[in-house]
Amino acid sequence: MSEAVDRYLIELRRTLDSCDAAVLQDALADAEEYLSTELERLRREQPPLDEASAFRSIVERYGSPEEVAKAYRDIESRVVPTFSRRPGIRDRSLVEKFFAVAAEPRAYAALVYLLVSLVTGTVYFTWAVSGLMISAGTIILVFGILIFGMFVFSVQGFALIEGRIVEALLGERMPRRAARTPSPGKGLVGMFVTRIKDRRTWTTLLYMIVQLPLGVFYFTVSVTLLAYSLELIASPILLVLRLPLISVNGFHYVPQAWVLPILVIAGVLDLIVTLHLAKWVGRWHGKWAKALLVHG
Repeated sequence: MSEAVDRYLIELRRTLDSCDAAVLQDALADAEEYLSTELERLRREQPPLDEASAFRSIVERYGSPEEVAKAYRDIESRVVPTFSRRPGIRDRSLVEKFFAVAAEPRAYAALVYLLVSLVTGTVYFTWAVSGLMISAGTIILVFGILIFGMFVFSVQGFALIEGRIVEALLGERMPRRAARTPSPGKGLVGMFVTRIKDRRTWTTLLYMIVQLPLGVFYFTVSVTLLAYSLELIASPILLVLRLPLISVNGFHYVPQAWVLPILVIAGVLDLIVTLHLAKWVGRWHGKWAKALLVHG
């Protein structure tokens, strides 16, 4: 990478230091791609032009680090994730706040994420473990190093995919661009060495592996609570159809008519609690994903 581009990125990082880590990663990736591409183009089209003059002309079009940082702050203030956390109405009572979750799309989106996490967790875990095992078994061979290199670069792709899912369903701002990879050498070898040294490569792998047990836990608890609450709510229908509410080891319980209102209310309360739990777990998981997947 050009020293001028590197200095620009350092200054841009300093200017955006107080911003969200995902915004910083996107800004650095955008700036590096544009500046490097334009600088390379000018070198080809105008060989006599020195690098300093070429870079000044590029910055005039792109903007100084301060101007770019201001533009990103303005954009982020207007564009927020669909299900991001928003301040609630303070004058609501505790009862109103408790039942208001039933009208919050964010709670349902978080519940969808908890259910889908079993599938994504299985995919991430399988890829991470398979890649590590194959790489460890073939690393002493020439093509084994190539396989390991491809696996390391693929980890970043999975981080971006999971980031888009987290932002879409949990409302946590995640990067839309891959993190820049300053390399001490040239070409893919230098990028590979840097990627190996980058702790985010290994924290992303940790996330991919841990996502499976988390996904199993999220899915099991969510399905159990949903099934229990929906069964209680549907108890009048079960009574009409003469279907038992509980069947355990040959024991069948069909509720009497006077118990039905209590069962329906219990089912509604259980559903409300499930939505609160999904929203809380989704908020926690979004922070966890950002800590492990985002380049700060």
